[in-house]
Amino acid sequence: MYDQPKLIAEIGCNHKGDIEIAKELISMAKAAGAHVAKFQKRNNKELLTEEQYNTPHPNPANSYGNTYGEHREYLEFSLEQHADLKKYADNLGIEYSTSVWDITSAREIIQINPSFLKVPSACNNYIGLLQVLRDEYQGDVHVSLGMTTHEEENELIQFFKEKNQAHRLVVYSCTSGYPVPFQDICLLEIPRIIQTYKADVKDIGFSGHHLGIAVDIAAYALGANWVERHFTKDRTWKGTDHAASLEFAGLQKLARDLNAVHQSLTTKSSEILGIEQVQRDKLKYRG
Repeated sequence: MYDQPKLIAEIGCNHKGDIEIAKELISMAKAAGAHVAKFQKRNNKELLTEEQYNTPHPNPANSYGNTYGEHREYLEFSLEQHADLKKYADNLGIEYSTSVWDITSAREIIQINPSFLKVPSACNNYIGLLQVLRDEYQGDVHVSLGMTTHEEENELIQFFKEKNQAHRLVVYSCTSGYPVPFQDICLLEIPRIIQTYKADVKDIGFSGHHLGIAVDIAAYALGANWVERHFTKDRTWKGTDHAASLEFAGLQKLARDLNAVHQSLTTKSSEILGIEQVQRDKLKYRG
């Protein structure tokens, strides 16, 4: 039996720094059929060197500030705003979560107690961050494995196993690119991850940055019970993630198709199903 698929609408920073747009995206994700609306939290002074902070954005057309640091700060919500978003999501009946990029952000978001926090591919070897999530947080820890060697994957799993906490991990097959061409998605990483880590971790997911929704269905059929896709109101908006995101209609169709496939992934309960018996009586050759 396949588990019910869980669909995450990764809003990330697609709210353009506007709390009202963020709430609208939560409402849209719920209406589309997603189970989770997820954001991102960064402490930019902690993550960036002074030079990185004060350097212009590499793509000025996507920038919300004169420097990369100003751009990132413009897109950040405070802890109080994240608490407000969680309350808003709770009231709508959709789960709130966030990817945390640094120790300060992790410790802040832990205070509002979401059921899980996500570690992005870029930070899955950040031992200080992982230690906070392993030792100071009680919820599940979801981790993407993009741009990660097999050795680094194993080190991550072993780090949680050291304290008997790997059972809280959900690990995601992922290729880090925006957008990712189909030949680089590498869906057969999913059964490899399952074979290697399923006995140790809580579950397996797939984080996609591709175009369309066909690949996500295949990922679920291959065993990824969590499917995460970037989500936006308008793919033409300014910003780096919008082009690789789904709009409402795409997310709605993905939710519909995942549910349809979940219902379909069974064996026959009898050799001749009731729906077939009518046709058998009418059409089956009786020579």
